[in-house]
Amino acid sequence: MSPNVPLDTVAVIGLGYIGLPTAAVLAQAGKTVIGVDVKQSNVDAINAGTVPFVEEGLETVVAGCVAQGKLSAQIETPEADAYIVSVPTPFKGDHDADLSYIEAAAKGIAPKLSGGELVVLESTSPPGATEFMADVILGIRPEFTKEPNLPNSLYFSHAPERVLPGRIMIEMVENDRIIGGLSDEAGELNRALYASFCSGELLVTDARTAEMAKLTENAFRDVNIAFANELSIISERQGIDVWELIELANHHPRVNILQPGPGVGGHCIAVDPWFIVSADREYSNLIRTAREVNDSKPELVLEKVLEKADKLKSPVVAALGIAFKANIDDLRESPSKDIAVALTDRLDHGTVLVVEPNIEELPKEFAGKSNVELAELEDAVERADIVLLMVDHDPFKTFDREKLQEKVVIDTKGLWR
Repeated sequence: MSPNVPLDTVAVIGLGYIGLPTAAVLAQAGKTVIGVDVKQSNVDAINAGTVPFVEEGLETVVAGCVAQGKLSAQIETPEADAYIVSVPTPFKGDHDADLSYIEAAAKGIAPKLSGGELVVLESTSPPGATEFMADVILGIRPEFTKEPNLPNSLYFSHAPERVLPGRIMIEMVENDRIIGGLSDEAGELNRALYASFCSGELLVTDARTAEMAKLTENAFRDVNIAFANELSIISERQGIDVWELIELANHHPRVNILQPGPGVGGHCIAVDPWFIVSADREYSNLIRTAREVNDSKPELVLEKVLEKADKLKSPVVAALGIAFKANIDDLRESPSKDIAVALTDRLDHGTVLVVEPNIEELPKEFAGKSNVELAELEDAVERADIVLLMVDHDPFKTFDREKLQEKVVIDTKGLWR
């Protein structure tokens, strides 16, 4: 039975690709939501009813909720009934999880607590991270306890996101969610809060299982993509069209091979499996091998481009797409971006024309490089000797292939085969 805890005011710590949509759907559901972010520019944008990144449908919801007074943003952590922590969990060392952002969020929350609050970790994280967050808070505020139903109880839970960039505002509401409490009561409180906006099934378990479930979902996809990427490498060496091969194999009623590409990117699939590996290095051999296969693919693509470029005096390479997937502006852990950056470093006698229709300026990794520019699709292809397709954005799908006839085309997505 869940305790009688009000959940009217919610603070969302971290207003990135997951935190801001979470804040928006909670505000749309009637909660008073205060977003917290370390970047003043993000805070200012949200308070003006705008968004600092591209996500279909998000800006409309944010603008409406801000206008209604249900959503605001600030730098300092406020007092609230519930806290949702949605901060980065990058790597450190040998692909171990860096929990310093979670620790910083917990330290910001701790002084604001009076007892009875729900604290949800939404950041994708390794098993034990929710307990770590609780320990940080309780270490600062030892007068509280995570034991439920006491006057000084705090309720800790984990609720990993499971959304696809480009569809976040739909999937945030419609997808089933896994919720893992450090106590049954914490899980039920978390379920009650998310039921205010989520129409999918809310599956309650313990925190460690919830943490591992999210990692498992992404490791499953990573292993399957690695199989496709390894097939693409073998097929090229054997003179076989890998996309035809996969299409034929998938006609088997129990076979569903995914598509190969230039690597695996994003904040989930390229990262989360390593958290399983770091949690148990002795028995995670298959998951580690899949990560290594996918991490090695960008170098193979790069070598193929350089082999063609070395035959030209002053080669111009059009690098089509540097986002980590189609039709978004998210460059996090993007193998396509890494390939384009490496091209500028290793193509010392040529020029790289980056075509990314979802950004307005090149990211910082290209700063100071004189042999790269952000270009429009038509112009880049016209000027290019080599056209390298890395992301299947919609404008690339509809591009007139007649204009590619005199070009060296390296198509890592099978879009123009």
